[in-house]
Amino acid sequence: MEMRELRYFVAVAEELHFGRAAERLGIAQPALSRALAGLEGRLGVLLLERSSRRVGLTDAGAVLLTEARAILAAAETAERRTREAAERRPRIALAVKAGTAGELLAKVLDAYGADPGACPVDLLLCEAHEQRELLCAGRADVALLHLPFDAVTGLDTEALLTEGQVAVLPGDHMLAGRTAVRQAEVTAAPGPPPARWPAPDGSCPEGPGVAVRNLTQLFQLIALGRATVVLPASAAVDLRRDLVAVPVTDAPPVTTVLAWLPESRSRPVADLVRVATSF
Repeated sequence: MEMRELRYFVAVAEELHFGRAAERLGIAQPALSRALAGLEGRLGVLLLERSSRRVGLTDAGAVLLTEARAILAAAETAERRTREAAERRPRIALAVKAGTAGELLAKVLDAYGADPGACPVDLLLCEAHEQRELLCAGRADVALLHLPFDAVTGLDTEALLTEGQVAVLPGDHMLAGRTAVRQAEVTAAPGPPPARWPAPDGSCPEGPGVAVRNLTQLFQLIALGRATVVLPASAAVDLRRDLVAVPVTDAPPVTTVLAWLPESRSRPVADLVRVATSF
């Protein structure tokens, strides 16, 4: 497999739409389709389920998505560290779960960028719970984690934001017009059960709901009437127009933290933490 093919596959797997993936990659859609068909042919497996109305991941495709993200992240890290060694210029690799804490992240990066001693910050966009893996593997210097969902045992942390949660529903859902709901109402409402997220060890808990690994997949399934979800309010700031977010009054609060390895002696990481916790 070529790095180019892995980048193409990840784009399609995240967008679940060949047109959007091609636009994101800056290539023609037919070329993208041919490249992925060639990859499937050489592997001898079907990675994507295609129809005239949707694109979905097969089980084999879900495995390759996880592996491809790790490979691309490792390649980016190798490139970054090689250039740092040549330029003697430090950088910070920040791991973030894709689609979360967007407004908070923008504020942190803007504030840090204005600091006189700021270093360039490379963002590593991850699936659920991959931030910790990148930290422990040395591919990230610092990560944004979300309590109580992510495990922080053995890490140093600083809290940045505590927020409530919302139910993300199709626009025509019976609860879509409400100003607030309770968790029991979301669970008891007619329609699909809540989606299932991976546990910190990567396994997906048993249950009737559809298993998902990223917000792009999840929001498309919700729009199709195949899932519902309760998640932090900040993850639903820029929802697609056919979805609504309704506050869930009794959902536990979610705290976003910056996390890093206790043995870290990085001055840029210390500066980033100092700036991020100052507002």
